[in-house]
Amino acid sequence: MSALRAVIFDFFGTLTRSVQRGPQHAEIARNLGCDPEVIRHVLDRTFHSRAKGTFGSAEATLRWVSEQAGGHPKPAQLQAAVPARVDALRADTRLRPDAVSALTALRTRGLSTAVISDCTHELPAFLPSLPVAGLLDASVFSVEVGVCKPDPRIYLTACERLGVRAEECVYVGDGGSRELTGAAAVGMTAVRLSAPDLADHLVFDRDTSFAGPSVDSLTDLIRLLDRVPVPA
Repeated sequence: MSALRAVIFDFFGTLTRSVQRGPQHAEIARNLGCDPEVIRHVLDRTFHSRAKGTFGSAEATLRWVSEQAGGHPKPAQLQAAVPARVDALRADTRLRPDAVSALTALRTRGLSTAVISDCTHELPAFLPSLPVAGLLDASVFSVEVGVCKPDPRIYLTACERLGVRAEECVYVGDGGSRELTGAAAVGMTAVRLSAPDLADHLVFDRDTSFAGPSVDSLTDLIRLLDRVPVPA
């Protein structure tokens, strides 16, 4: 690879520990007049469509999901459900214990950092409040750019915002959404995070064909990258 200038991270399962939907989601479903198990199936089968912003705003998306699950929520119910979902996703999110130290180490080495996430409207709402927010030079959210990984455009958007070439980037992810093969296809060096807790991670379209390097932790990633040349 070219001399390293930037490290780009997936968010859920990479900067965070394994993610599962917590109990707040069932309560939101009931408040929308839906069976929690039915709405869970709708959420699972429509993840990538929702993550592209296909159904519009957060409120419009919740209305569509609810109707698919047999509900007919009133406007007030939808308005209450939008911030409730932000709170629920925030409650599901636990940063890895070495996320802040790893990002800090990269920036100390003069590298730019970014996150690319296939996500719905909630992550852009709460990520700015997390300790990692000030350590990221760019954030690319699928719901805002209208494409999901492994579409080349989502990776190249991050490169453009960082002012780097794909060949100068390392991409780190747990492998959801075929993100690793997608990153490699645009010229990035892809590294899989294979942390033990990911066995229970909620993931869609797992990247089973990726055969590149892997690390067990973000701390191990720093050790790996210390062997890669960095521009003076």
